Amino acid sequence: MTQHLKIDFVSDVACPWCVIGLRGLEQALANAADAVEADITFQPFELNPRMPPAGQNLVEHIMEKYGSTAEQSTASRAMIRSRGAEVGFTFNMMEESRIYNTFDAHRLLHWAGTVGRQRELKHSLFRVNFTDGANVSDHEVLVDAAVAAGLDGREAREILASGRYSEEVRKAEQEWVSAGIRSVPAVIINRTWLISGGQPAAAFEQALRSIAAELEQASASA
Repeated sequence: MTQHLKIDFVSDVACPWCVIGLRGLEQALANAADAVEADITFQPFELNPRMPPAGQNLVEHIMEKYGSTAEQSTASRAMIRSRGAEVGFTFNMMEESRIYNTFDAHRLLHWAGTVGRQRELKHSLFRVNFTDGANVSDHEVLVDAAVAAGLDGREAREILASGRYSEEVRKAEQEWVSAGIRSVPAVIINRTWLISGGQPAAAFEQALRSIAAELEQASASA
């Protein structure tokens, strides 16, 4: 019996491991289609909520935030590129790359969720940020990403200019922090099970099948 799961994918557009995690989760869902089907809702989380509009050099930011050396930063980017290639995603992060504020991107994602195009926009924003290296705090960049995801560009521009959905995003962010989420990606299944990090597809599949079996057993004994 196929189990229907509700998945909250808590993540940030600025998080490369969130790309890897999402791709792994999607592959796992395809592999486990005999056991589970799922609705994915993308929930907001800002790794750098105080990041200014102009952003910051990526290497400088990582060194300041995590105490990494330049050599460690280079090795980390190489590992991320390799993991990305494994899931069919191209990371073009370089020493001169920048990291940007993502709050407006989360506002657009909230809107996209109301019209059924949230996953498409999430993928579009990841490509714009990590493959194209564009400024994801720039409204024109965000409008183009929305259009590429099949959304209405005029409405996207109006939302960005108006500040619409700011309150909803702030509230959701606080709720997840209050629930104990401190790092992303965080994949929450049926508001009960937590899978943390950019796991490979096999790890996600094993977890999904285990959850499905537990739900089936509970249903049979009810």
